[in-house]
Amino acid sequence: MMTWASGNRRRIILCFGLAIFCLATLAGCMVGPNFHPPETKVPESWNGQEVVTPAQPSQTTTAPVTLVDWWQAFKDPTLTALVEMAVHSNLDLRTAEARIRQARASLGVAGAGLWPEVDALASYQRSQGSSEAVGPTGTAIATAGGLRELFQVGLDASWELDIFGGTRRNIEAAGADLQAAVYDRRDVLVTLVGDVGTNYLNLRGFQQQLAIARKNLEAQRHTAEITHKRFAAGFIGALDVANADAQVATTKATIPVLESSARAAIYRLGVLLGRPPAALEKDLIKESSIPPTPPQVPVGLPSELVRRRPDIRRAEAQLHAATARIGVATADLFPKFSLTGSFGFSSSDLTKLGNLANSKFWSFGPSVTWPIFTAGRIQWNIKVQDALTEQALLTYQKTVLTALQDVETALVAYAKEQEHRQSLSEAVANNRKAVDLAMKLYIAGKTDFLNVITAQLNLYTSENALTLSTSTVDTNLIALYKALGGGWEKTPYRID
Repeated sequence: MMTWASGNRRRIILCFGLAIFCLATLAGCMVGPNFHPPETKVPESWNGQEVVTPAQPSQTTTAPVTLVDWWQAFKDPTLTALVEMAVHSNLDLRTAEARIRQARASLGVAGAGLWPEVDALASYQRSQGSSEAVGPTGTAIATAGGLRELFQVGLDASWELDIFGGTRRNIEAAGADLQAAVYDRRDVLVTLVGDVGTNYLNLRGFQQQLAIARKNLEAQRHTAEITHKRFAAGFIGALDVANADAQVATTKATIPVLESSARAAIYRLGVLLGRPPAALEKDLIKESSIPPTPPQVPVGLPSELVRRRPDIRRAEAQLHAATARIGVATADLFPKFSLTGSFGFSSSDLTKLGNLANSKFWSFGPSVTWPIFTAGRIQWNIKVQDALTEQALLTYQKTVLTALQDVETALVAYAKEQEHRQSLSEAVANNRKAVDLAMKLYIAGKTDFLNVITAQLNLYTSENALTLSTSTVDTNLIALYKALGGGWEKTPYRID
């Protein structure tokens, strides 16, 4: 008995040792293409920087990019606080983090394919047979047989050897999916902080426009009072009075629209922070100035953009996953080798089930399966994966081009809006002079009221446009930070 058991143990150990040796020998044998990051051709410099003029108060430079917390450049504590709160509570970001956990779990599922599977089993069967006997006339008759019972407990094991690397390619694809999920979260983070900054600056822009509208409304009311007094004294006609009152009403009508826009920006910020829309109204409803732009904005070189933009890195990881799945599909062309075995106890008497000598059973041996005819299913599946990989490559290339376009567009918009703001500043200064001069001439009776109305309307229009341009300069700068892929390096998300 001991000799028989020892011999079989040696056979089992030998088979497992042979399987492990085969795995170690063929560990580098994986069918399908190996992934290599695609070569990307990018310009040596940014064309958009050529439009920068020396007179601009804020200029872009090719200095190394520092975009970890770009919002600090505005030196606005409220903006900084909003961004920090959004990073911790935004629902889209939390959804992206859940996708990372899902991808990590999928990687664990794929990795389990390299290990043996062992199942515990227990069964009970009860059956009744029949037997034949010879009757008095010599014919066969059936008689009831006895009841049969069978109890079994044991273990079943199977281990598919990854000889041609199909499972390892699947693990590789799942790992790339995990990387893509991580970069997707970083892309969501870039978008999030950009949206928080844009809505905050829009809010301050609306508030500044409100302040200008109210200031001009007071000035126009004062002009209307003068007009009414001059009409009462008989110096002017009713037309001037009507024009003055109409201008007051027109300016007054813009205030509710701006108030509505300001509240809508607050509500958007509330949702971005994962809160009810009106949760921030008490803290943000007080008017504040538009933050100034920094004097210099380092944008680096185009070659740095490919490794910094998370959407590009995500597209690269998706290309990696698609490439690995070609190997998964190709592995189906080759035979699959498995080791299977079972061990347990079987008895018709439950009390004797643990009797090793009489109830033990076991089996062990290798098996191989090789698809001979599948009507082309495997080959077509390989072609499917080839086409998906081609699509992923084209998506990657388009993502790179879109990123370059985003930066170039943002550079030009940022530079040109500063020129626009400079011209509007000059217009505001000249319109203020025109209003003062028109009022003096009107009071002295040397010009009609139409010139006063025109001067005041031009001043209000230019001041409003200057405020809007100032806000646009800042939001264009945020668009540039966003295009450069800034805002996620400070908060990496672990994938191990």
